[in-house]
Amino acid sequence: MKFPNPLIPGKLIKRYKRFLADVELENGEVVTAHCANSGSMLECKEPGSEVWLSPATNPNRKLKFTWELIKVGNGLVGINTSHPNGLVEQAVKDGTIKELSGYASVRREVKYGKNSRIDLLLEDEGRPKCYVEVKNVTLKRGNSPAEFPDAVTSRGAKHLAELSDMVAEGHRAVMVYLVQREDCDSFTVAEDIDPAYGAALRDALKKGVETLCYTCKLTPEAITVSAPINIEFK
Repeated sequence: MKFPNPLIPGKLIKRYKRFLADVELENGEVVTAHCANSGSMLECKEPGSEVWLSPATNPNRKLKFTWELIKVGNGLVGINTSHPNGLVEQAVKDGTIKELSGYASVRREVKYGKNSRIDLLLEDEGRPKCYVEVKNVTLKRGNSPAEFPDAVTSRGAKHLAELSDMVAEGHRAVMVYLVQREDCDSFTVAEDIDPAYGAALRDALKKGVETLCYTCKLTPEAITVSAPINIEFK
């Protein structure tokens, strides 16, 4: 995924009210950017950090910038949760995610379950449907693996239950954790943050839900899905 317009560098002043961030641009101007991330953003919101913003393409939009990247340590982290579905869709279509290759069609936001929409639905004649849920991963604490979630997520547990229901109906169901950073070689569940989510994932695995985890390559010009990493349980 290439950013349609050059990103604008700046320094983070603070992130607040979940969806807002104040950023000082290189010319000294302070702007308020949209923060497209409902999580806690633990370890990814340190004031003074280098960040990159995308300019709004809609001239009528109230907030003229969206927060895209932050520098953590020596690498970049993608915090915009509106990108992972498209990133995974492209990676499925171009064969990067080999475990999900070979389907004739890929559709997004298809209704299923109990008033829900699946992130990706893969279909091919003569094969069970494949329901794919995508979760954005940004958390990494010290030398630990990448982790999800970074806050309690009852919605995440609901998605796991609905994926299990699809398996029970004879379909394939896959949870894809997309790590929008390059400094991770394994992934685990942050059960200390949300024990209920950890229990829900273990239950879903027993019922046949599959899990995949892929990292991304990030630059101020583009984000691409790069390579799989191991999923481990503590």
